[in-house]
Amino acid sequence: MKLSILSVGKAHESYIKEGVEQFTKRIGHYYPIDWQLITPSKLTEPAQIKKAEAASILKTLTSADVLVLLDETGKMLNSPGLAKLIQQKANQSAQRIVFLIGGAYGVDAEIKSRANFTWSLSELVFPHMLVRLLLAEQVYRACSILANEKYHHE
Repeated sequence: MKLSILSVGKAHESYIKEGVEQFTKRIGHYYPIDWQLITPSKLTEPAQIKKAEAASILKTLTSADVLVLLDETGKMLNSPGLAKLIQQKANQSAQRIVFLIGGAYGVDAEIKSRANFTWSLSELVFPHMLVRLLLAEQVYRACSILANEKYHHE
């Protein structure tokens, strides 16, 4: 199984880049992983922006991909819950899990309906760059839980 993190937005800021790279490297000990950044739409109307970004997102997905959408309306999971989700998808022979961080206005309804799981990191609102770092760390934490390693303490 492979993991992909897809994010609408600009390149990682330097203060985020180092942490993202570190956790991505660590995740790579468990699963192949890649990052894809989608350039935000230059349109001005939020609905049009979401439609344009949805088209770009859908081009990167295959029908077999498991799409985990990060969205404030999603279900909250604790770290063991995320580990369980990843393990369930691996047990179901998923070829790739794609974690999606949408754009500044969220994602279009078409993406929400395509998502296999919608996950909320928190009731708080975070900058997209910070969400990338949080997501990378949490995916690493989930991997370490599945491997019964000491990174996560309960």
